[in-house]
This record gives sequence, C-alpha cells and structure tokens, in this order.
Amino acid sequence: MTQPDAEALIQEVAAYLKPEDVAAVESALAFSAAAHQGQTRQSGEPYVSHPIAVARILTPLHMDAQAIVAALLHDVVEDTDIHIEDVAEKFGKPVAEMVEGLSKLDKLQFETQEDAQAENFRKMLMAMARDVRVILIKLADRLHNMRTLGAVSPEKSQRIARETMEIYAPIANRLGLNTLFQELQDLCFMHLNPNRYSVLSKALKVARGNRREVVGKILGAIKRRLEENHIKAEVKGREKHIYGIYQKMQSKHLAFSQVLDIYGFRVLVDDVPSCYLALGALHGLYKPFPGKFKDYIAIPKANGYQSLHTALFGPFGTPIEVQIRTVEMNKIAEAGVASHWLYKTTSKTPINELHKKTHQWLQSLLESLSQSGDSVEFLEHLKIDLFPDEVYVFSPKGKIFALPRGATAVDFAYSVHTDIGNRCVAVKVNFELVPLRTELKNGDRVEIVTAPHAHPNPAWLSYVVTSRARGEIRHALKTMHLGESAKLGERLLGQALASLARKPQDIPEACWDRLLKETGAKSRQEIFADIGLGRRLNMVIARQLARVGEANGQETSGTGGGVTILGTEGMAIQFAKCCRPIPGDPIIGVIKPGQGLIVHTHDCPSLRKGRSGTEEWLDVAWDKNINKLFEVSIKLIVANQRGVLAKVAASIAEAESNIENVHFSSEGEYTALYFTLQVNNRLHLANVMRNLRRISEVVRITRVKSIPA
Repeated sequence: MTQPDAEALIQEVAAYLKPEDVAAVESALAFSAAAHQGQTRQSGEPYVSHPIAVARILTPLHMDAQAIVAALLHDVVEDTDIHIEDVAEKFGKPVAEMVEGLSKLDKLQFETQEDAQAENFRKMLMAMARDVRVILIKLADRLHNMRTLGAVSPEKSQRIARETMEIYAPIANRLGLNTLFQELQDLCFMHLNPNRYSVLSKALKVARGNRREVVGKILGAIKRRLEENHIKAEVKGREKHIYGIYQKMQSKHLAFSQVLDIYGFRVLVDDVPSCYLALGALHGLYKPFPGKFKDYIAIPKANGYQSLHTALFGPFGTPIEVQIRTVEMNKIAEAGVASHWLYKTTSKTPINELHKKTHQWLQSLLESLSQSGDSVEFLEHLKIDLFPDEVYVFSPKGKIFALPRGATAVDFAYSVHTDIGNRCVAVKVNFELVPLRTELKNGDRVEIVTAPHAHPNPAWLSYVVTSRARGEIRHALKTMHLGESAKLGERLLGQALASLARKPQDIPEACWDRLLKETGAKSRQEIFADIGLGRRLNMVIARQLARVGEANGQETSGTGGGVTILGTEGMAIQFAKCCRPIPGDPIIGVIKPGQGLIVHTHDCPSLRKGRSGTEEWLDVAWDKNINKLFEVSIKLIVANQRGVLAKVAASIAEAESNIENVHFSSEGEYTALYFTLQVNNRLHLANVMRNLRRISEVVRITRVKSIPA
C-alpha cells in the first residue's frame, strides 16, 4: 500500500518540480521511511503512510520542494529519535524551522487538555507568522487525520472533530482554501453528528439523480443567453456540500427538499466588466429576488474571495443561485493563499495581494498573542476572529473595513490604527453620536473622535470582539499601570530613604549600579515599578542602597513621614471598596504583592480580619490640595410615600454630588435607599447629608462601608 503511494507522490511532484527538487523529495521520503520503521498507525497501516498522504494533499497546490519535504518529516522529531539539528543539517534550516513549528509540545506537562491545545496552537501560530507554509502543512495533516479518524475511539474522534470545526476549518476558510475547508467541515459533521450526516448523505445521492434533467435545461438556457449577448463564459452546475446544506436547513428552518430546490450555477468570464455584463444578461433571462444580490468584487471578503452572487426566479418559480467571477477570481476562491504556489504570477496580481494580506493578518495575531498572558483566553478570542460572518463599514474617506459580526466602534478604531483606538473618546455612526459600545452594521459610516490625552478604558475589554483591539487595550493599560506604579514606587522609596536620613538625589550612581546588579533589574524604573506594585519592599531597597553609604561612613539614622495621597496616581493606588475612604478620613496604606498600594480607613473591619504577613503597612495622609471626586456609600431610611426618591435625588444634585449607583430594600412601612455618591471630601459629604436631613420623609441617614447586593 505504501510503496504505490510513494511512487504516486514522486510522479506528482515530478510533474511541476525541477529534477534536483524531486531528488530532495526522494531523499526525504527515504529518511522518513527509515525514521518511522516499525511504527504503525492505529489502523494498522505503516506510520510512514501518513506523512506521504499529507505530502500528496499538498501536491495539487504545487507546493514547493521545501514544503513537501517538511510534510514528509513533520512527525520525525516528535515520534522518533531524530533531533531537529539532524533535519537542519540534512535538509536545511527553512525545512527544520517548519518541522519544529509543526511539532507538538509533548515534553511539557499541562494541567488540562485545553491548556495543552492552546499552547500547541500558540507555538504553531508563531511559526505560521514566519512562514505561511507551516499552516498549509498543518491543515493537510489535519485533513488526513480527519479522513482516517474511524480508527480512534469515539471520544477522541469527537474531541478532534470539535477542535477541527472550531479552529482548523475556520483557518482554512480565512486563508481562502475553499475545497479543503468544505471537506474538513463535512468530515467533522460526519463524526459529530453521524446519524444526521448519514441521512443527508443518502438523500443527497437520490436527489442528484432526480435533478439532472432540470439542471441541464437551466444550464442550456444560461449558456444561450450569454452567447446572444456575445459574452464568452464557462458555465457549470455547482454542488452543495453536506454541511453547507445542514447549515442552511438549521439557520433558515428549511426542510431538505426546500434546500435542494435551490439550484446553484457558476459563471466564469475573462474580465471584471464581463462579470457585470453577464449579471445584466441573466437578470434579463430570469427575474432576480429583491435584496438577494451581493457584490464581493467591489467589496472582497477578508480572505480575498471575489464574486457576484445573485438569486433568480428560474423556470416554474424554481430558485436559482448564480456566482459570476473571472477565472483569476476563481483560482483564489478555490485555493486562496495557496494559489501563490499553484499559479506563477507577477508581483501586481491579486494573488500576491492576498498573500500580503494573509501575512498582515498573521502578524496582527502574533501581536495580540504577545500581549495576552493566557493562551486559553487568546484561543477563545481567536475563534471569534476566525468565524467568517462579517460586517463591512466605511471610514469618512470611503475606505472599507471588514470586521467580525458584533464588532463595536472601539474595534473599528483599533482596526484603523492603534493610536486612533488609544485616543478614542467618542464615535459618530452615520453622522450621529452613539455610545462606543455600539455594534456596527453593514454599510455604516463610522467616524472616530479622538482627544490627545485620552487613554483606553478597562471597561472596553468587556465588549470588544477582535483580538487586535483586546491585545492593544491590554498593552496600553499595562504600560499605563507600570508608569503610574513607577511614580508611586519612587515616592515610597523616597519615604523609606528619609527614615534613614537619606535623600534620593544624594544616592551615588555606584549604589544604584550595585543594586541593579544584585537584584537583576534592568533599570531604576523597573525597581520603582516593582515597589509600587508591591513586588519589592521599599525599606529593603532603601537599606540596600544605604548599605553602600554605610561603607562610605554616612549616617543612616533618622525618621521619615508617611506617603501623601495626591488623588492623581491612577491605577497605582486603589481605594478599598470595603470602606471607601475619602479625604478627611484617617487612613492607612497596605502594599499587596502585584496590586500596589491599597488605601483603607483606620477603622476598616475587613482590614483587621484580613491582615497577613506578606503585606507592608504604611502611614499615608491626604494631600492638602487634593482635587478629585471619591465614591462614598450612604444609607437612608425613608417613609414609603410617593415622590420621595425624586426629592432625595434633587437634594443630592443641589449639594453638587453625583449619584453613581442606587439600591432599594423594603423594610415594612419604610424603604432603605443605598446610594453610592461622588464627593470631594468629608466636608462635602456632611453638606450632602445635611441637605438630605431636611427632607421630611427621611427618617435616618448613615454612612456605610459597602452596599448590600
């Protein structure tokens, strides 16, 4: 069985490769056979039959010799005693890099199957970004595994089929590999829903025989009409694949007979003007369905697909679906990014444009991968990115942007440019101001309003859907957090040095150099940020700096004051939700590792309960000139009378306070109103409470440390 397959592979590559490349393939074939000697697949076949089959899936795409060689060797490092250095030495570094990108991380231990899957995909993605041939080989590998999935246990086959349907089939679609995409979908459907697949498969075979006569008549009519209009074209019937039929039945709630009543045809012409001439001719032959025309030539899909789609009322009211495209467009529709190898082209062709777009897409995935700390989370967001349901929106200058369905104005801002996303403050959709979380629809004109000093909002992460937007927001927030933490850390270190009678500006460069060497930090900023985030203790660092001073005979005794809270520290200082401190309250600071400085009131009950030995306690004080709004919680007991809430809200507004949140709790004849307000300080809060006491329905008013759920 394997010998004829090996011979067939050599014949196939000899049809398009140079003799020296064919020799390299023969050498790789012998190397792979020797490495896998004695190994068998679960079906009982010699293991080498698998890499040969993977290589043969790639030959119709005319993949180059390096890719065919890598396909033959893709399992030797993982499953045999061969090392990657051996592959590089014998077949060259490019082949070795592809093989390494395709090898799983079997040597590492993972807590869950999902972690292993995510990390393996992460590794492969990095190799993909360097060389797109890696994913083409991986897709061929997955296709052959799906074709032979019957040999594994039902549980494993379901898991592999689900993974293929969620990740690999959408990637094939994103790369425009339509034939491979459809076969992967059908094979996944066969293993995930075997009964439905069996019923639909049998029904489709019966329907094909019954439909031949009708298809022949419509085909003849279309050809005659195009000839009458002097349009040179190739016309053929278009087969629907099983999973595509099932999807249409599910999404449109149709019976099988209703889906099979729709006849599909494809018209191939020489150039773009002929596409539109053919469309006009066919609309003259059969009436079009209103609203069923799509122009993917003017607005191509993200995977490079271009075509005109129209639905027509055929003879006796039979629905007809027609795709009209050029021969060049058809090449891209069938082979996608692989058409780069299948058709030798000049640098200005759409195929090379598609290759460039694919590379940009892979690079953007790599950027979001580097900014995401969690592989599993990254994989989940990648799945959203991969599904082909797209909306097309326009910039004010008329540029078209393709975004996944559900994308918001913030996703659009980041797709234009990272700086536009980071500085985004408002959006106009079709000339009207709308919230940033607004989901975009096909044809929307989107204009982003920016401000020079604006920053990303952490709340955006709850509604953006593209991995690019998510990655850029995380990166910007992390950078902001580090900058703010570094400023706080510098102040905390200054306080600790003051307690040792030192001033930061008096510390010699030699002391800093020695500290950086001892701690392994790259810069002072890193030390400051670590102190601000609680990863290092300010007093320990101060003593390390002073130790060199001691050697130089300097004094190290003295006292220092507490840290002054300015209110402008951003994310570096957090105000505890359990007690909601405001200026005027006696406060204390706690540095928690990784969280930075958290400010509590002196009498906070949760602070007394939750004290641990890993935290550093600091004296903190409010700055005299602090000018910031702080959240505070109050509870009102009011009589159940009409209009009381309106009176309370008006009184709060009169005292120049904002209501952030309100919560009700019925207590018999009375109601408890819990408010979260924004105030400047304790004096401001006292004014608010004084105003509220004047309302006759208010029975009692108190400040509370937290609001009940």
